[in-house]
Amino acid sequence: MSGDPFRPARGAAASAPLTVVRQEQSLGAAEDLDFALRMLDAAKRGELGPTLRVYRPLPTVALGQRDARLPGFDDAVRACRAQGFEPLVRKAGGRAAAYHQGCLVVDHVEPGTNAVAGSLARFAAFGDMYASALRRAGADAAVGEIPGEYCPGEFTVHGTTPGGRKIKLVGTAQRVVSGAWLFSSVFVVQDAAPLRQVLDQCYAALGLDWNPDTAGAAEDTGTVDLDGVEAALMEAYAARGPLDVGDFGTLGRDLHPAATVSGATAVQ
Repeated sequence: MSGDPFRPARGAAASAPLTVVRQEQSLGAAEDLDFALRMLDAAKRGELGPTLRVYRPLPTVALGQRDARLPGFDDAVRACRAQGFEPLVRKAGGRAAAYHQGCLVVDHVEPGTNAVAGSLARFAAFGDMYASALRRAGADAAVGEIPGEYCPGEFTVHGTTPGGRKIKLVGTAQRVVSGAWLFSSVFVVQDAAPLRQVLDQCYAALGLDWNPDTAGAAEDTGTVDLDGVEAALMEAYAARGPLDVGDFGTLGRDLHPAATVSGATAVQ
C-alpha cells in the first residue's frame, strides 16, 4: 500500500491485516482513554500490529491541555460532573469534546516508518473515509470545519440537518511517536442534547466562544443508528485491506502493564 496514509509505507506492517477488536464493556472513562495509549506504546515497541479498537463510551468530557490552564477550569469540571459526565484532561486533541453511549469511539493504531510524515495526510484521508461511511449508513456527511464548532478542526466530519443547520458528527485526534501512530475518532450518532448541554456549560465556564447549534448527531441528518454506523465503518475499512477479528480480553492481557502511558488525567 505504498503512498496510503492509512498504512505504513513499507515493511511487514504494510501488508499485515488490520485486527478489529470490539470492547463490549467499559473499563471506566479514564481507563478507556488510557488504553489507547497503551496500544500505541506497544506498537512503538513492535509488540502490537495494526489494530482497530471500537467501543461505546461512558459519559465523558475530554478537555484539552490548554483548557486545563484557563481560570475557569475548576468551574468547568464542576459543570461536567453536575451533568453526569466524567471530566478528563487528555494528551491528544484540542479543546473540550463530550461523548456518551450514543457515540462510537474508534482507536486505530499502526506501527510504521512514516508515522510523523503522514500526519496531515491521515487527517484528510480518515475524514474522507468517515464521511463516506456515514453517508452509506444514511447520514448527510461532508468534511470541513464549520463556524463556531466545539473542538474545531480543519478535517471535521460534519452534517446538515433537514433545516439546514451544520453540525459536527466526528471529532478526530492524532498522537504520533517514533515508529507508530494513534488516530482516535468519536462518532456522535445518537442523543446529542446531553452533549450540547454539558458542552454549553463547560465552554461558558472556560470563557470560550462557540455556537451550541453546531453540536448534533448523525441521527439529526438522516435515519441512522449505532449498529448501522459501525457496520458501514467496517465495510469502509474492509475495502482498504484485509481485516482480522481480535479479542479485547486477550489484547488487554498482552499489553505489558509497564507500557501504560497516561493519556488522561482524572480531575479531582
